[in-house]
Amino acid sequence: MRNLFITFITAALFVSCSTDDPNEGSFVTLLGNDTLAVEQFVKTDSSITAQVILRSPEVQISTYILHFDELGGIESMVQTDHSPVNGFQEDGATVRNITKVGDSLSVRVLRDEDYITYRAPFEEGLLPFIDMVHWPYELAFNKAAEADQDTIIQPLLSGNRIMDFTIAEIEGDSMTVRHPFRGVMGVRVNRDGDIQHLDAGLTTRKLKVHRTGQLDMNALANRFGNDPVGELSGAVSAEYSFKGANFRVDFGSPKKRGRDLFGNIVPWGERWRTGANRATHFYTSEDLMFGDLEVPAGEYTLFTIPQPDGGTLIINKQTGQNGRSYDESRDLGRVPMEISTTEETVEAFTISVEETEEGGELNLAWGNTVFKADFTIQ
Repeated sequence: MRNLFITFITAALFVSCSTDDPNEGSFVTLLGNDTLAVEQFVKTDSSITAQVILRSPEVQISTYILHFDELGGIESMVQTDHSPVNGFQEDGATVRNITKVGDSLSVRVLRDEDYITYRAPFEEGLLPFIDMVHWPYELAFNKAAEADQDTIIQPLLSGNRIMDFTIAEIEGDSMTVRHPFRGVMGVRVNRDGDIQHLDAGLTTRKLKVHRTGQLDMNALANRFGNDPVGELSGAVSAEYSFKGANFRVDFGSPKKRGRDLFGNIVPWGERWRTGANRATHFYTSEDLMFGDLEVPAGEYTLFTIPQPDGGTLIINKQTGQNGRSYDESRDLGRVPMEISTTEETVEAFTISVEETEEGGELNLAWGNTVFKADFTIQ
């Protein structure tokens, strides 16, 4: 990964110089070989100013100015968005303004060319949650280092609700932060809590964040302004019909992005959500037989346990849930899968239902690996 990061820095034509100033920092966020975000910030005792280029789903170029309360949280915050054409070289437009008023926060946001104002809850030390942006985490780890405790709870504001993130000290320069529903991220920090590297490989996002030297953010805005990454795991709905039966599969489709897949980001021998975001759904208009398992007509969710020799397809009767929600007691049953490899790389995870002489097969393809489970139509 370190070599990949160096290659990325060179290829992106960053204008970078090192700095020993502990109040300055820059982050590059990668998902596989795709750059999702670039951040640069300057901290003072009373505020932080951050410039952010975010590339998913569309390019968003923003400046944040956060003034701290007595516990290092939000006293006020202004977010200014700049056009992808001119980037930070233009003044931009204020799209969010947060101000502490009494025992709550007044939030004014721009939506559809009009401003709306609403109240949000407040706690001392509260920080903003900004998806795929990590300078607020740096502030949280700074506070954790100063507190010098094994565990602290850091509240973050998301929309109009507060989410509690658990920060734990492991040993030496290693800490973790637990997202309320995405999982645990491993973080390497210095003695002041400044993030040196963040690995979200155990979460649903699987991002990696690298600290680097000062960057030419105007040049990067020009470089990335018209180059969005798009949706990280787009929703796919596909329908198939053969032998008098109708089928539909709905799944989130993550991309390979240069990563090692099965045995790495999808571990062998562990239950996998089989896609991303919402649980993968499978509908059949007719009764099916997967091996010895009878599958009555209807809708189900699919999970898998990939193995080097094939693994297991899990057909579950619960529907409508997120892919992280799984109730084994509601399994209809489990059937073995076969595994094969292909020369052509499948970039986006794909589920298909294909006709065979005996009936059909459910195929799961990603990278150079294909899992399949055969069925007959009753």
